[in-house]
Amino acid sequence: MRQILFAGAIGLFLTLIGTPLLIKLLARKGYGQFIRDDGPRTHGSKKGTPTMGGISFILATLIAYALAKVITGEKVSHSGLLVLFLMAGMGLVGFLDDYIKIVKQRSLGLRAKAKMAGQLIVGIAFAVLAMQFENQRGQTPASTKLSFITDFGWSIGPVLFVVWALFMILAMSNGVNLTDGLDGLATGASVMVFGAYTFIGLWQFQEACANALELTNPSACFEVRDPLDLAVVASALMGACFGFLWWNTSPAKIFMGDTGSLALGGALAGLAICSRTELLLALLGGLFVLITLSVVIQVGSFRMTGKRVFRMAPLQHHFELKGWSEVLVVVRFWIIQGMCVIVGLGLFYAGWAADK
Repeated sequence: MRQILFAGAIGLFLTLIGTPLLIKLLARKGYGQFIRDDGPRTHGSKKGTPTMGGISFILATLIAYALAKVITGEKVSHSGLLVLFLMAGMGLVGFLDDYIKIVKQRSLGLRAKAKMAGQLIVGIAFAVLAMQFENQRGQTPASTKLSFITDFGWSIGPVLFVVWALFMILAMSNGVNLTDGLDGLATGASVMVFGAYTFIGLWQFQEACANALELTNPSACFEVRDPLDLAVVASALMGACFGFLWWNTSPAKIFMGDTGSLALGGALAGLAICSRTELLLALLGGLFVLITLSVVIQVGSFRMTGKRVFRMAPLQHHFELKGWSEVLVVVRFWIIQGMCVIVGLGLFYAGWAADK
């Protein structure tokens, strides 16, 4: 429990004091946001705002996790390190994308094939490694079974698992990336989901099958390899994003860029895979799913009928063009995300209680 508190507090502190330093550094180098010409007109004032802010909470998360281990004397786990690897790896791909946008002063950074290749390399490495490192109970960080609240059904095998893991990683990374269009929107939504995974990891640790002899009902236990350490990682991410939100909320002093959005999406997918809550993530991260679907619907409708369903996609820009202020859109979307987290945690608890 102390690890979780230390990780969250240190992550919060580091981004609160470190982000302003990063803002000054990026501003001095002229690393400002490039704004699309076809976006909402109100976004013109955002041009030149320092970007690549994801560097702040990525470093803060890594340092917070490490310091929490040093302070408490607890060991690191394979599951925790793998989620951090996925976060940092996806963040590196995003950093290259952001850097090229800034240097070449265009809204598109890495070529689509290069960006996809980078995401695939990191995702495949994570998926393959997640099936290794068995502990004494034969548990690996990831399972080749699909999962909702726990694993269910037959094993899909290592090859299909890699494909499934890649789908989750790409879907969540791009979902957070699409959501990151308004000040604080993606950051605030991510804080809520990481908070949920902190709770889930702690609950799974208390009800782990490894402690079956101490449980009143062993049939309701969780077969997760390192649940407590996943809670530590989630807490570090929650704290780091919370601190970053102070500077990222409207009017934003810094944007997370693809550096941050790809990293957060990767971390969310990694936590879901390692905590055996893969399908539950679609509900816990409901806002990201909703915004991604709006883009799919918009593109599909235009290609099939030549007509657009929304005034602009992603969905948050549709409401901006309807006259909603940016802050109004962000707050209402945060409310939607909060409801998704509440329902998701409710189902998680109900699923556990039903087996008792």
